[in-house]
This record gives sequence, structure tokens and C-alpha cells, in this order.
Amino acid sequence: MSNHSSPTLSQVELEAQFKGELKTGVGRGIKHESGDKHVSGEALYIDDKLEFPNQLHLSVHTSTEAHAKILDIDTSDCFNVPGVVSVFTAKDVPGELDVGPVLAGDPLLADDVVEYFGQPIVAIAATSHEAATLASHKVKVVYEPLVAILDVKEALEKQHFVQDSHQLVIGNSDAALEKAKYRLKGELNIGGQEHFYLETQVASVLPTEDGGMIVYSSTQNPTEVQKLVGSVLGVPMNNVLVDMRRMGGGFGGKETQAAPIACLCAVAAQLTKRPTKMRLPRALDMSMTGKRHPFYVRYDVGYDDEGRITAMNMDLAGNCGYSPDLSGSIVDRAMFHADNAYFIEHATITGYRCKTNIASNTAYRGFGGPQGMVPTEDILDRIARKLGKDPLDIRKLNYYGKGTRNITPYHQTIEHNILPEITEELIESSDYYTRRAEVRDFNTKSPYLKKGIAFTPVKFGISFTNSFLNQAGALIHVYSDGSIHLNHGGTEMGQGLNTKIQQIVAEVFQVEVGTIQITATNTEKVPNTSPTAASSGTDLNGKAAQNAALTIKQRLIDLLCAKFSVLESDIEFKNGQVKAGQTFMSFKELIELAYVSQVSLSSTGYYKTPKIYYDRDKAAGRPFYYFSYGLACCEVLVDTLTGEYKFTRTDILHDVGATLNPAIDIGQIEGGFIQGLGWLTTEELVWNNKGRLMTNGPASYKIPAIADMPSDFRVNLVESRKNPEDTVYHSKAVGEPPFMLGIAAWCAIKDAVASIGDYKIHPNIDAPATPERVLMGIEQLKREMAN
Repeated sequence: MSNHSSPTLSQVELEAQFKGELKTGVGRGIKHESGDKHVSGEALYIDDKLEFPNQLHLSVHTSTEAHAKILDIDTSDCFNVPGVVSVFTAKDVPGELDVGPVLAGDPLLADDVVEYFGQPIVAIAATSHEAATLASHKVKVVYEPLVAILDVKEALEKQHFVQDSHQLVIGNSDAALEKAKYRLKGELNIGGQEHFYLETQVASVLPTEDGGMIVYSSTQNPTEVQKLVGSVLGVPMNNVLVDMRRMGGGFGGKETQAAPIACLCAVAAQLTKRPTKMRLPRALDMSMTGKRHPFYVRYDVGYDDEGRITAMNMDLAGNCGYSPDLSGSIVDRAMFHADNAYFIEHATITGYRCKTNIASNTAYRGFGGPQGMVPTEDILDRIARKLGKDPLDIRKLNYYGKGTRNITPYHQTIEHNILPEITEELIESSDYYTRRAEVRDFNTKSPYLKKGIAFTPVKFGISFTNSFLNQAGALIHVYSDGSIHLNHGGTEMGQGLNTKIQQIVAEVFQVEVGTIQITATNTEKVPNTSPTAASSGTDLNGKAAQNAALTIKQRLIDLLCAKFSVLESDIEFKNGQVKAGQTFMSFKELIELAYVSQVSLSSTGYYKTPKIYYDRDKAAGRPFYYFSYGLACCEVLVDTLTGEYKFTRTDILHDVGATLNPAIDIGQIEGGFIQGLGWLTTEELVWNNKGRLMTNGPASYKIPAIADMPSDFRVNLVESRKNPEDTVYHSKAVGEPPFMLGIAAWCAIKDAVASIGDYKIHPNIDAPATPERVLMGIEQLKREMAN
């Protein structure tokens, strides 16, 4: 035993403490582990780190053409800028040039051809950020322009794709459409979305001996950065260490597109043998990097007198940009979520990966799921208008049920569907039907201001669509003083992942989270990590950490059984204490005993998601381990003279299983809803006819502000519904599903506009529903009424 241990409590005192409860274990609404640091400004991000001696700063010269051959590059004037040390192009990259995350197509620097306006061509390393930026403007490039495809419809017509198309089929949709009582055909344009993380893309790289690199990268995917840095340098992964303590936001934008920034720094660091850092200014970040995929959707739907969908053909064309990136999986997930919460007996859903000459679009919260759900929600509203029924009643009628009404278009059986029952809960708590009547009454008396109300569900599948990514690792050390070191493969981007995993480990050992130190994600501690994405961060890494803790705990139990001659059933960990038969000791005392008894107090943990598979050739399987459910009831006030609107009230009821941390979960739901609302209302991306992004900063690209929040915002968690699957403490993922609750805001706007025509005509308003588009929808509806 240590001579420096704290005074031992008496057995009576230990027994009294044993009867208490943890204050910070699972299910407690404790604050974010870095919350105080975030508020005070003490939280360190990569740009806050002290500079290394002799550090260089990197900038890039980017293309001013959307598609062109590079005839000549002149960098001679760059060296007239004081402080410039190195200038390099694609031909100077020592290893592999392509940094495509899944498939090839993403050159680190353009070589011979540029494929979008803003593509990096030349990198400049200088002694200051200002010098590197100034020198980047001195580069002269001669182009031979080529034909650029900037429109997703044109790409679809020309079959200009980055990957092959894929199709889901259930039943016989063509035959069922022919027999349908009513038929609805239409199309919809859904805009993209800029991630607008507060911390732009940034990396800092330090060369080490033996050609190695230490990489500090703001990335959701440290292992991929490690792999690609090794690839562009021509060194193995074990020569590259990636360290990631926290990001200033990610939302998917740093899943794949953080890697090129780190790779550019690594190349510069190897060429100069000096530390190198790169931080993108906002306008350059927005021009260089991809967004949420815009989609063009066309559909043909059959339905009956009641409003039940009997058949559907839907084409989902994702605007992928110039390269594959993650578009294959993103369009897949859009297809998987085209049903949302509704049973469709006969369906053919086709996904197209369209190639256009803009930056390669990438992961974004929901990962294609939102783009798949939006058209189906619009279709149900259109059916309700045609039949003169309440849109919520049409939605409820089409919900997945039991028996034969629970098979998805990808042939997964829907189990544990709580949506019908929680719908009734939110109807009651939001007073939906009474408010629907009040909205109608208001609209009959108000000639210019119109209210709208919408009630939309979410059924969102949880798991990576690439099944091999559904794995994670963790590392735990328990030191001889009872303190715990915790590391895992997930990345913290403000979402509270580290806090939840601390709580999970605290729950296993029955200690307070203050005894657990969580450290930066590090590829030397936990290897071969999956990206923190697909709402899987806690599901995967939390389970891995739990398994590591349980391994150590079992060793401690075995020690106690031998030491005190008791059975496992006689041993209990509780509130920082351990009971072995009639003997009580503190957790710290037990660890001291284990150390002197030569019991290993370190363990790795591993977890892979069970049950999931997908046969692509058959377009059938179980791609999702389980589903999360949620509901939003949103009310809006629209000025029909200007198209402007204000959200007056939103009620949300969301399913997180047995919550690990209700405070963090509610925060994620609130943030997800507002981000979804922003995507479908204020956030408009505009490119000119040269392929240049015109909305490249906060002056022209409008994310939601505090004034865009609903005046009355009520968020509740579904209570007493544990996840039936064996997730960590029967919780459910919460990162992405709430984003799609924002669809209710878009539907509410169109409900208000529909009131102009006594709800008999559904307005054509693409997403995002900016005030200009709302006004155009109003004018279109009036013209249709006049005819």
C-alpha cells in the first residue's frame, strides 16, 4: 500500500457512503466536461496552440475556372514576397497525390486539369499567414477552358455520374401505379447547406525523426488523416501520429475534408523540414470545401380515397460535385430514408450520384437522410390538400404498423416502433387539433398575415451504411491512487461525447466523473478508429469504453473473491465504495490492493455493432441496428405581402432510449432542430454561371440567429422507453435524428401559404423556403386559383 494514501475511513463510514448514489453517473444531467473552458475561452483549439520554433504557414492558390486544362503555372513572383520559403505543386508531392477517402478522384493539388472554381493548385509556405496569403495571389495560371456542368438536372440527363446508380425495390410499383385510384406526379429541388463550423479547417504538423509526423488536425476522422498523410508522404501509418483534443464544430464537414489540409501541411513540413500550419479564412474554407448535397427529386405516387399511399416511384439525384467523396453512402442513406416513417407496399427508389463542376459535396448531419425525407413529407401534404383532410391524419394513416405493414423498401423489418403511441402523446401535450382549428379561424379573419401549423415525424436508422465502420476501441488505465485515464476513438466537436463516455465508465466503476481524466483522441493509443459520424459516437465508443472498464472490473472482482473468500454475488460497487461480503472499502483502497497484488489495471476495449448487414446486389438487408423516433409540431406566422415569416411555437418529443445525459440530449435536440430549420429556410447557397460560390461568408449566407428561434420552444424526451437493443445502458443516438425535426418548419410555412387557397392547393416552394421563394409560391398559388 502507498505511504501517501488518504486516511482510511471506518467500516461504519464506508457502509454509510455505500448507501448513497452517484451524482454524475449515467442518466444524470451533468454539464459538458469542457463547458467552463468553452465559456471562459480557456478551451484550446489548434489555432490557440503556441507556435513551434521555425514554424511556417501555408496558403493556396485556387482555380478561377470551374473546368479547364492547366497550360502553365508561373510561381516566380511568389518569391518576391518577404518570408516565402517554399512553393509546391502536384508534381512535388512525394507520395500518392490522390486523397480520396473511399474512391479515387480527389487530387491534393490539381494536376493538369481543374474541376471546380476554388480547387487548390499551388501551395505556398511562408513565415507568416499574411505572407503566404499575399504570395498566393502572385501565382499566374494559364487555362484552356473546358465544358463545365453546373446543374444537377443537366448531369442527370447526360448521365454524368461519379458512381453507379442504385435502386431499392419492393413489390411492383409500376403495376400498382396503374391500378391506383389517384396519382400524383411532381418534382422538388432541395438546396445544400454550408457546415459553418465556428472553427474553420485547420491543421498543424511537426516533423519528427525517421520521416515521421505529429499531426494536430481538426478532424472527425483521425485514422483517415493518419492514413492519407502517410500516403502523400510515402511513409507507413506507424510514422504518423494524429492528435485531436477538440473541434470547434464539425457537422460532417471534417469527416473527410479535414484530411487535405493536414496532408498539405505534411508535404510542406517534409519538403522544408519545418513545422507547418494551415488555417483557412472563412471565404476560402467555404469556396474550397463541399457542402450538404443539393438534391433534385422527381416522383410518381399512387394513393386511395383515404390518403393511403399504394405505390411510389422516386428518383433521388444527388449533386455530388466533382468527385465521389462519400456520395455513394450519402445517396444510399437518402434512399433508405425516402420512406421516413411510412409503409409503402410497392416502391421503386433510385439514387443517382451526379457529377458537377463544384466542390465535392460531403457528409453533413443526417448524411442524406434529410434529403430523402423531405419529398415524402411534401407528398403527404399534397395528398391531404387533394383530399381535403388534415395532413397529420394522412401521416398517421400511413405510419408503419404491424404484420404486413412493417417492411421497408430495403426489406428490413421495423421492430419496436413507438411512433404511433408517442404521436398521441405529442398531440395531447401540444394541443394540436385545437390549435389547428384556431389557426384556421385566425386565417379566415386575417387577410395578409397567415398562420401555419405542421406535425411531422422522424424515423432515423442508426448505423454506418458502410458496415465495416461500425466498430470502435477504447483504452483505460486505472492508476494506483484510484484515478482513471480514459481514451477512445471518438472525437469531441462540442456534442458532449467525452462527457457521456466519462459517465459510462463512472457508472461501471461506481465513481464520480471527477476521478476520470479523458484525453485527446490519439492514433497511438487507439488505432484504426472509425469517424465520429452517423450518430454513432457514443453507441460505438461508449460501448468500447464500457467493455474496457468491465474487463478491469472483473479482474478486481476476481481479486476480491480470492482475498475475502466470497462469491461474485457478494461483491458490489456503489457510490465510490466496494462491498465484499461484510467488508467495505473505498474504490481507491481496492485499487491500491490490486496494485500490490499485481493485478493489471489497464485494458483495451472493443465493440462492433451486431446484427447489421446489407446485400447490395439484392438491395436488401438490415443496414440499421435500430431506429430513433421523434416528432415536431411547428407553428409559423407568414406575411403574405413580403414572404417573411416568424416561428411562434415549436413542440418536440424525441426518443433517446434510456438517456445517458438528459441535459446534453436536450441540447442536441434543440440545436439539431434549429440547424434543420435553417437548412430549409434561410440558408441558401448560390453559384454564378462560372461555378463560383457567391454566398461565401456570413454577409451573404444566413445561418439561423437567435431571432429565428421559435418564440415558444418546448422540448421533451420520451420517457420510460429503453432501447430494446443491447446498446450502452439501453440509450439511443441523438446527434442526427433531431435535425430532421426541422422539416416541420418548412411544412408549416407551406401550410400557411395553402390557407390562401382554403387548403385546396399545395404551394410549390422549393427548399430552402427563403422569403423570396415563399413570395413566389404565394403568387403561383394565386395564379392557380384564378385559373
